[in-house]
Amino acid sequence: MIRTLLRRVAGVATDHNRLVLVVGLVLTGAVVAGVGQLQMESQPADDDALGDTEIAQKQAYIEQRYEDDTESSADTRPVYLRDDDGNVLSKTALLESLRYQRTVLQTEAVSAVAVDDRPVLGVSNVVALRAAGDPTASLDEQIAALEDASTDEVKAIVSETLTEESAALALLPQDYEPGSTESATRRILFRFDADASDDALADAQRVLYEEADDQPNPHYFTLGEHAIGDLNAQMQENFVTLVVPVALAIILAVLAFAYRDVVDIVVGFTGVVLSVLWMFGILGWLQIQAGNTMIIGVVLVVGLSVDYGLHVFTRYREERDAGDPIRAPMRRSLSAVAVALALVTVTTALGFLSNAANELASIRNLAFAITLGVVSSFVIFVTVVPALKVTIDGALEYVGLDRTNRPLGQTRFAKPLLASGVTLAKRAAPVVIVVALIAGSVGAAAWTQLDRQAFQQQTDETAEWKQNLPGPLAWEVPELREDADFVTEHYRNADDSNRRVSNLLVEGDVTADHTLERVHEAKTHLADTGALFERPGEGVPFQSPVAVMEQVAANVDEFAATLADADTDGDGVPDRDLETVYDELYAAAPEQASEVVERTDGDYQSLRVVVPFDRTTTYDVQNDHMRAAAGIVDDADGLSATGVGQGTLTTAELSTIADGVLQTLLVALTAVVLLLVVVYRLAEGSASLGFVTAFPVLLVTAFVVGGMYVLDVPLTLLTALLMSLVVGLGIDYSVHVSDRFAHERRAGRDTVDALREALVGTGGALLGSTLTTTGAFATFLLLPHPQFQSLGVLVVLALATSFVVTVYVLPSFLYAWSKYAAGQPAEWGPADV
Repeated sequence: MIRTLLRRVAGVATDHNRLVLVVGLVLTGAVVAGVGQLQMESQPADDDALGDTEIAQKQAYIEQRYEDDTESSADTRPVYLRDDDGNVLSKTALLESLRYQRTVLQTEAVSAVAVDDRPVLGVSNVVALRAAGDPTASLDEQIAALEDASTDEVKAIVSETLTEESAALALLPQDYEPGSTESATRRILFRFDADASDDALADAQRVLYEEADDQPNPHYFTLGEHAIGDLNAQMQENFVTLVVPVALAIILAVLAFAYRDVVDIVVGFTGVVLSVLWMFGILGWLQIQAGNTMIIGVVLVVGLSVDYGLHVFTRYREERDAGDPIRAPMRRSLSAVAVALALVTVTTALGFLSNAANELASIRNLAFAITLGVVSSFVIFVTVVPALKVTIDGALEYVGLDRTNRPLGQTRFAKPLLASGVTLAKRAAPVVIVVALIAGSVGAAAWTQLDRQAFQQQTDETAEWKQNLPGPLAWEVPELREDADFVTEHYRNADDSNRRVSNLLVEGDVTADHTLERVHEAKTHLADTGALFERPGEGVPFQSPVAVMEQVAANVDEFAATLADADTDGDGVPDRDLETVYDELYAAAPEQASEVVERTDGDYQSLRVVVPFDRTTTYDVQNDHMRAAAGIVDDADGLSATGVGQGTLTTAELSTIADGVLQTLLVALTAVVLLLVVVYRLAEGSASLGFVTAFPVLLVTAFVVGGMYVLDVPLTLLTALLMSLVVGLGIDYSVHVSDRFAHERRAGRDTVDALREALVGTGGALLGSTLTTTGAFATFLLLPHPQFQSLGVLVVLALATSFVVTVYVLPSFLYAWSKYAAGQPAEWGPADV
């Protein structure tokens, strides 16, 4: 039934080609109109989709059981000044920063959220207040005082103010010498109401960013969300100007090699462009958001649509001999490949749609987008493209131009390469099968050894040659990246808003004598990592049972005596009679005690240590340090510790997602196998042929996992997504070869000849498809960000291994199937299957 329907579609596309083009043009206009409705912003993950992990449960436990005063009453946002060749402590620079403050504070967005008491902390304010002789002077009065002071007077005030005891040193770089009147950098801290809404704070941050950007010299900058937004925009621009042209050049070069005909290149590329436009148009009409990850969908759809075109045009060239009319060969070729294209479309969509239940909205949207793109490609390449090909070739032959061409598989270069798989199958099919199974098992076993990361972050500098490319191809190093590196190198964090808080939760027998010593050892380990937030002159502001005990002992003599009596070795950490210590702590300071020691109905259930990480510490580093600290506390005597924070939460969620990807991958593979078994049973009379066709995708998946391990490609949120897409990519190749093999068997060829026709004919299209798509994704290696590089490596692995398995392994499986499962010797005629 499906084969009959597709034959009718082929007949309409070839016999009524002009009508099909008109309908296709009208339909394209209607679909593409949806591009105007497209939502390009990224959608965050559902709030309740993630978080069902043990770490998340411990976080909820902490929120329920502990009082918390770690939140600052003010949300502090820094603005940095930098002048490598100047002095930001000069009178002119100090005045300009005061005027910048005034401009900012006069805006409605900033004034609405600025705290009433000292909304700005800056060196210029400290100097101006001293110059004014009035610690309560207004900003206008500060400006007037500095304007009236001479340059020498300002220098003297700066030297006298910025002494070793001055709190303003926290606003200057680490290498600043107290008393110096010169510095290349400093920062201003704006203090906003921490209870203000996120939108209001974002508006205020936007004003700081935009006004800073308008300052000519010195360089003013912020590192907030708006700067990050511009960074993303610049990254996209870099991608469009560098990667896209290279990818297009590779695709066109491969198409030129595959087609060796300008008209076919233009017609095929027209179908590619239409497929992408249809995908975005339908996304717009359906109001599905297209975030930054959609570029992956574009490249995949381009690769798959190029593949569809190669199969249509290659089979058309095989079917048409010199002197033949145009329509009949095109009808035969479409009828021959349409079933395989339809089956590829369905199986590919299954692989992509396996992510429809993913917790992350961006991944779900990407799965829907790629599925829509694949379906669009199928429709366009069995209707519009053949109709356009028939129309153009007819016009050109009318004026005397010959439009017959040799298919790629028949060329001197490709034919020996493709036919070698048949020779290998005839001579050593059992050996090939055994080797493939062993190699696949080894690759699959590497799944548990893959490095798992939340995100891959760029740590290396952009290669100089990329920056020195001519004109728009040059990769611009984002200014935000340079600014962030500058701040990390020159500043310690000055305020609590620059920390990222984690918790070490200790449960079990927390009254055991060794408990606090183990907790103190874990705290010491964390302090030595260099990854924590530090207050200048104070060190790391831990909040822990021992720290609270020391604070209380300093004010309550009776508790101090209890604490000293419980410390047998004099190291300041109680190591006996802890229950009494906790009782006395709650009696002396119940509010402070409840922040670090949990007491329920008189029993002590848990302890916690608040660990302030530096804002720049990556999630993976946070996770590693917190797990190491928890390992120090854990023992076999009743204590268990859990690191709870953004780093451990993200890593735990990634682990859950990765496990979900594995389950999804298995479901998708099972669905594809069952689908092919059913389809081949109905279409070819052999369910076993469907299984043989599906088996290579299992090998490809295993080989990709092994390749990731060998090439050190980590399993991240995005690479986990593409792992499931391997099913959609890998099944394409084997379906085309098996379908062609079955077709040739029905036509009366023996097994070896049928395999040779399948590989030399269809294999040529597969070779072209492999070269175009791998070339396109290989351009991701030009990107300096390791996340995109990993994506490029993963897809190249998937496509390259799919091609190798299809050309060199699948023929051995088909040969063995024909000889044993089909019940006939391989050299006999067509099997009655």
